[in-house]
Amino acid sequence: MLNFRMASRNSYTYAFAALRGRQARQTFYVAMCPLSLIPKLFLYDEDELPPELRAQRPLNRSRIPGIARYILDNPTEYVFSSITASVDGEVSFVPTQPDSDLGTLSISMTAKFIINDGQHRRAAIEAALAENPELADETISVVLFVDGGLHRSQQMFADLNQYAIRPTKSIGILYDLRSPLAQLARRLVDDVPVFRMLTETERTSISNRSLKLFTLSSIYQGTKALLSKGRTDDLTEDERVLAAEYWTAVASHIPEWLLASARKVTTAELRREYIHSHGLALHALGLVGSSLLKESRSNWKPRLSALEQIDWSRRNASIWEGRALVAGRVSKANNNVYLTATYLKQALGIALSDDDKALEKKTEGSRP
Repeated sequence: MLNFRMASRNSYTYAFAALRGRQARQTFYVAMCPLSLIPKLFLYDEDELPPELRAQRPLNRSRIPGIARYILDNPTEYVFSSITASVDGEVSFVPTQPDSDLGTLSISMTAKFIINDGQHRRAAIEAALAENPELADETISVVLFVDGGLHRSQQMFADLNQYAIRPTKSIGILYDLRSPLAQLARRLVDDVPVFRMLTETERTSISNRSLKLFTLSSIYQGTKALLSKGRTDDLTEDERVLAAEYWTAVASHIPEWLLASARKVTTAELRREYIHSHGLALHALGLVGSSLLKESRSNWKPRLSALEQIDWSRRNASIWEGRALVAGRVSKANNNVYLTATYLKQALGIALSDDDKALEKKTEGSRP
């Protein structure tokens, strides 16, 4: 793993068990490093340095508590990808056998290390160790590039991030086995008939040629609003059943959804013509359902029949412009979601909250 050695009378080294590799005609190494050493060994540039002298972006400190909490709350399940760093100093590699790429990597303790990718992981590890020192002996893989003078560090950061793409929200929900809310969203795709054949589970946007009408992320967002729950909140079986009943009941009062489910109308046509065929509508309907359930927990289903009287057509600018639409385009901005919800609440006879009234008053001058 890691040892400390005296290389000469006045010089000590870190000695890592490591793998040697070659990439772009450059030699690099992969080593296992104990978490306890990460904050001491790998430094990040101070925020006050001008950008042209940094090898990394400034730390977004608001991200650190969440990542640290992820480690602490999932001690047997957390997963971290490798930290990538550049080292400027004396480096030597001694293979275990001739021509082997497995061996011991020795790095002078006077060497400078700069993180090229993983500075937030490094800061979160430091925060997690402060709360749970037992994590000290766990390890993380580190990819080390020798970079005399650290001249390549900025370019390495740019290269590492140039093609990095975050997974879509839908696929994140699809693969999130830890979140009760994500589990419920996946279950609703099977339990709600109209969602069953019409849900895009990987992408957060739907192409014009797609046969899908909803996205998994929109179902998740709408159900989150319906139940007033967060990603990690526990859910009861009654809440799971209630969510399925609510979305099934809503669908029964939106004829176009049922026609799409029966393949009697194209989903592209619905998205082009109707507000209810966009993620904004599911989110707004979730907010409406939350208020409806608070008003009439035992008699909410009959009140949803008022949805049939709503003109969902995008051409009806007098209703939707300034609410669901901005300059004729559907907007997912929070204000537009809530303004859409307040209109639906009024249509269903649901009392507006003080916040709803304030938003209506604030924006009434911007609507037709």
